[in-house]
Amino acid sequence: MTMRRSLLKTALMTGALAAGVALAAPAAAQDMPAPFDTPGDVRIALVRYLSTGDFFQAYLAGVERQAEALGVDLRVFDSRQDAALQADMVDQAIALGVDGIVVQHGLTESMQAAVQRAVDAGIKVVAFDVDVENPAVPQIEQSDRDLARLALEQAVRDNGEAFTAGYVYVPGIAPLDRRDETWQEFQERYPGIDEVAQFGTLDNPIANAVANQAAAVLRANPTITVMFAPYNEFAKGVKIAVDEAGMSDRIDIYAADISTADIDLMREPGSAWAATAATNPAVVGEVSVRALAMLLAGEDPGPNVIIPPTLITRDMLLELDIDNMEQLSERLPQFAHVDVAMPDWMPLAGR
Repeated sequence: MTMRRSLLKTALMTGALAAGVALAAPAAAQDMPAPFDTPGDVRIALVRYLSTGDFFQAYLAGVERQAEALGVDLRVFDSRQDAALQADMVDQAIALGVDGIVVQHGLTESMQAAVQRAVDAGIKVVAFDVDVENPAVPQIEQSDRDLARLALEQAVRDNGEAFTAGYVYVPGIAPLDRRDETWQEFQERYPGIDEVAQFGTLDNPIANAVANQAAAVLRANPTITVMFAPYNEFAKGVKIAVDEAGMSDRIDIYAADISTADIDLMREPGSAWAATAATNPAVVGEVSVRALAMLLAGEDPGPNVIIPPTLITRDMLLELDIDNMEQLSERLPQFAHVDVAMPDWMPLAGR
């Protein structure tokens, strides 16, 4: 190993440890294809746009677990919703000489050129929930259209084909844009759905910022009976406003994504949060790293790596006595694991 490579490896290990990442070699490294047959020789980076909320903490945990299972060095970059900084962090990862990058969320206009620079440098890249418009970069998706469809189908089952709705949406974020497409389709399919207000923000803290907006919307539109908030931080904010307005007995909230904190909110007596559609964010993180590992091993995970979602209703949580994410995985096996981006040689996180 050259002196430069030794220094790079030391720097990356130091950064990974600072980010709280355990570095461990899998027991059967010799059975894996190059470059994973040499423990610690592969270096990857996670470059994040969004990190606020339980979903993103769980996603990071999944990334860390799968990186550990593969015996790779992981460096985490967190731009905290600063698009220019996220692009700069991709360049930092390139300069560090990483072998692969997971881009997690972001804006197409800021990430497209940065990702192209990584590809031009010979670095393998996968993108979760951000369209970088690059055929060399597999897109990791939660099947966002299905997330929205499952939640909205439950809204129609619960409320009929005609209701007055508020809608939380911020354009320009790939998963929210895909969920919006389904919302628009539902309004065409069910003309009785009357969207009287659209609002939303990604200002931190997201839930509190959305709660302030939702409070004003509810005051101006007291006939709203359904809130479609297809991101759990949005749903938390709407629930705060609904509770404070004393309207939880006549408004139903339909969302996407889930965490233990969300389960607590859904299980509260008289909770307005009726249903959510979700993938396991930790599993999504694991799949993101597995897809990147396939690229590094010379395999093709496909242009779109899709993780199917599960519908979770408040009634289901109460009937199955589910209090947390661990119990959700135990009692809904389809939520705990997906057979996606999983070649035979791949060691699985926690297995």
